[in-house]
Amino acid sequence: MSKVISIFGSARVEEGSEQYTLAFNLGKQLAQAGYRICNGGYGGVMAASAKGAKQAGGSTIGVTTEFYKTAANAWVDKEIKLPTPMERLFMLVELGDAYVILRGGTGTLLELACVWEFINKNVIGAKPIIVIGDFWNRVVEIVQQELVAEGRTDASPIIQQAGSAEDCVRMLAKRLR
Repeated sequence: MSKVISIFGSARVEEGSEQYTLAFNLGKQLAQAGYRICNGGYGGVMAASAKGAKQAGGSTIGVTTEFYKTAANAWVDKEIKLPTPMERLFMLVELGDAYVILRGGTGTLLELACVWEFINKNVIGAKPIIVIGDFWNRVVEIVQQELVAEGRTDASPIIQQAGSAEDCVRMLAKRLR
């Protein structure tokens, strides 16, 4: 079975925007590389990455929640609908063999923090986390400084930065061999 890449990012990006195009290309390239796409199943980055994956012949999983009372986007092959946002978050983490984080708000920050903490505390095994672009640099730097000050693990093996969708797919190929 193919590896699953959980993608996190803003639900508010519009079709035609730079972030939508990035997410679409990411989904497309991940599908072409043989990965299965998993995301929150709604709009914005989630719809864009799923649409890209589907147009490339790939497979998608959308993890939604009854809480939002919103239908999954049209590019979801398999919908997993859970009662609460917390169960949804944990399922997105559980399903992922790796995590890709795009620009987003507090929801995306929560997703990044959850995955990072679960890996940092060995709740889940070591899995790649890749942020695309420089949006999350300050957050990663601040948390990294605190981890070092506490005498904890260096984050660089856990979180890597990619400059593009292409870079991200190459990095995943190396990390998921």
